[in-house]
Amino acid sequence: MIPRKYGPQLFSLFLSGLMSMLVSGIATFRAIGPTSYFVGMWASSWLAAWLFAFPTVLLVTPVARKAVQLLTTKD
Repeated sequence: MIPRKYGPQLFSLFLSGLMSMLVSGIATFRAIGPTSYFVGMWASSWLAAWLFAFPTVLLVTPVARKAVQLLTTKD
């Protein structure tokens, strides 16, 4: 198993992978439609998007957490 201290990085990996897969799938479908080469184009687009999404999530997560703290109140 993976040590718990790597949890935030693993979360970022899963989040960026799933989100980039979904968004690239929608964008690819809108661009080329249901063609015979859709899956190959989607996979290619997804991998390219994930290369950017993962480091972006790692960098943006602390900023987003801080923004949420500033915009919310304690109950």
